[in-house]
Amino acid sequence: MIRCPMLFASSELAARIERADARLVSDSATAAARRRPGTGAFATPIGGGFATFTAPGSPLNKLAGLGFAGPLDPGELDDVERAFAERGVPAQVELACLADPALGALLTRRGYALVNFENVLGRRLPLERPASTPEGIVVTESPAAELAAWLDVVVTAFASPDLQGVPSHESFPRDEHERVAADMAAVEGFVRYLARRGGVLAGGASMRLFEGIAQLCGAATLPEHRRQGVQSSLLTTRLEIAGRAGCDVAVVTTQPGSKSQENVQKHGFELLYTRAILVRQP
Repeated sequence: MIRCPMLFASSELAARIERADARLVSDSATAAARRRPGTGAFATPIGGGFATFTAPGSPLNKLAGLGFAGPLDPGELDDVERAFAERGVPAQVELACLADPALGALLTRRGYALVNFENVLGRRLPLERPASTPEGIVVTESPAAELAAWLDVVVTAFASPDLQGVPSHESFPRDEHERVAADMAAVEGFVRYLARRGGVLAGGASMRLFEGIAQLCGAATLPEHRRQGVQSSLLTTRLEIAGRAGCDVAVVTTQPGSKSQENVQKHGFELLYTRAILVRQP
């Protein structure tokens, strides 16, 4: 287990994390619009965050980063809700519990319903000691030539989740998951990693560094390679790289009580705050 000084979840830290998350979602939606013009994808600033849409059924259809930059203009929210409704998808808000409490009341009055939660965990960087990986496991940055291999490993592994804790309120078909992963991979500063065990592809992960925040954007291990240290190796490798790059905080988002949450907590991550998932049907 990796020990580190306690990381306090202040409103200022939450604002940094939410800004980084909203920018990643926005940049991914912008990449989707660039890669598939004419599909109606958008990334619209609103309330200090962004509203984004890439395709029906996409996990990038959301409002993120709200509640840290003053009151939300109801007129702007009207426009965004209309844009989602025109595309036949619900308006979904990911609302941090450290955001302005008035925002939750506003959304409730407008008919948003609470459907789930997600946890944001973080730890201080840099690591107190160099990371190590089990014998036989090698983690490397995945170059552009390996994009197809990275997509296949990550999407295949996510399709067979290690079920534990609170289930997600949404699921996505493989082709949509591939599109979203490819859109995120096209974002500037988004770095992919592959893990090999015994020379065989075993897992994949990604990371983006933004204003001192290391965003761990997901990691997945193929079922036949689980419980062998692959996930931990992907995690510690990225933490060491982020620390050397000057980041002071690493963050990850998980389903409450999930295996992913258990794994990162074993590596020094602490629960910082929770996001409520609020949805308004079109």
